[in-house]
Amino acid sequence: MSRVRADEEEYWHSSKFRAFTFDDEDDELSQLKESKRAVNSLRDIVDDDDDDLERVSWSGEPVGSISWSIKETASGSTSSLDGRDSSLQKGSSSYAALPKQASFYSLSSLFKGEGHYIPYLQKSLTDTGVKNYAPELRRPKAEYKDYSSDWSPKDTVRRMQRGKVCSLERFRSLQDKLVLLDEAVAGHDGNVITAVLIFLKRTLRREILFRELEVRQVALCHLIHFLRETGEQKFLLDLLRFLDRTEEVALSQYREHLNIQDVEKRREFLKGCIGLPFSAEDTSHIQDHYTLLERQIIIEANDRHLEMAGQSELFRKYPRKASILNMPLVTTLFYSCFYHYTEAEGMFSSPTNLKKTFKIPDKQYVLTALAARAKLRAWGDVDALLTTKNWLGYTKKKAPIGFHRVVEILQRNNAPVQVLQEYVRLVEDVETRLNLATKYKCHDVVIETYRDLKDRIQLTAYKCKVERGSAEEEKINSILNNMVRNAD
Repeated sequence: MSRVRADEEEYWHSSKFRAFTFDDEDDELSQLKESKRAVNSLRDIVDDDDDDLERVSWSGEPVGSISWSIKETASGSTSSLDGRDSSLQKGSSSYAALPKQASFYSLSSLFKGEGHYIPYLQKSLTDTGVKNYAPELRRPKAEYKDYSSDWSPKDTVRRMQRGKVCSLERFRSLQDKLVLLDEAVAGHDGNVITAVLIFLKRTLRREILFRELEVRQVALCHLIHFLRETGEQKFLLDLLRFLDRTEEVALSQYREHLNIQDVEKRREFLKGCIGLPFSAEDTSHIQDHYTLLERQIIIEANDRHLEMAGQSELFRKYPRKASILNMPLVTTLFYSCFYHYTEAEGMFSSPTNLKKTFKIPDKQYVLTALAARAKLRAWGDVDALLTTKNWLGYTKKKAPIGFHRVVEILQRNNAPVQVLQEYVRLVEDVETRLNLATKYKCHDVVIETYRDLKDRIQLTAYKCKVERGSAEEEKINSILNNMVRNAD
């Protein structure tokens, strides 16, 4: 009986096959063969698109489980090889750990779905050679938990916050996914919240996702912002309609006009937006936008014809630098004041017509018209713009923007000193008037102000700043002499 048992043991020990063992201390040759077989099978696995293998790397790089395993083992190969036999480490350079390559992905590319990790993995295997990875595929038993991704929702969120690799595919039930989302929100990390929302958006039906987000306002705001940034307009509109946010739906639809380049199509689109459920104030703005674009189309067609025909001296002297189409209201008003200032109110291109149609305030109208006419050096139009007449027929200079602003605009457009002095005198504040007069060398205004203040000291000091023998010096001497005689 004992002989039979001895024969059996001899048979099993002498066989070329070995029994299965959990021991990590296998000989190096077997480990190397096993690793090479694993690597040779990678190409077959790579060609198989399996969504369940997708993982999320919060360093900004979406990777698959295979690529992730290789890169993870490559980065930790040094520590795993230290415990092995020194004979492997003394081998050729092909067994050395590869330097970690820079990521080709960013967080924005993850959000926008850009890039695929499979071609990159194939390129890595082709460029570096299979044998470089073979000794590094096996990992210590202590690290097997990382590969299995057996993490709770809280642990998963914490790892994502630290930039660790985590698999979200293991959260399959609705309850697990919601717990994961709640943990992400509790962690107050916007990137993690958005990453979890991307996962839920891909794995849940819209109705279920919308219903759960309705009671989670923080996550809802993150998703709405993400959809707007990525331009997923249809998904965003479905979400807003589910939430019964009719005004936001209307505004989101209105924003689509920015993507319409053809001006006629944009005009028709804006006309259709007028009937959307906006608030009263927003409806007024949409109406003004449509009316303005309609006016711009008419003005642009007429002015282009005049410019090409050469019938207008103003267009010949000051050629247009750009089209008026799709310009803001203030720009359109400036353009109208520059090229069509004298037109009757009944013309669409008339500045007064624009002012009346769009209810432009007097302050904005004067500021824009003043800048346009000063640029043309039309000082007579500037004077008429700032002159008002009361009910008795008396005229008076009036500037809703303040005469100090008028002086600054005129000076920027190189107005003559005589024109500047006229409006510097109208500045009510004495200190501001003196500063402007001194700055722009309006000597008469400075002299007259010091005369009215009866300030002999300042007059004497200012006498040194004017040219000797000039009319200004004679004027100062005359004022000083009068002051002396009056004092006697």
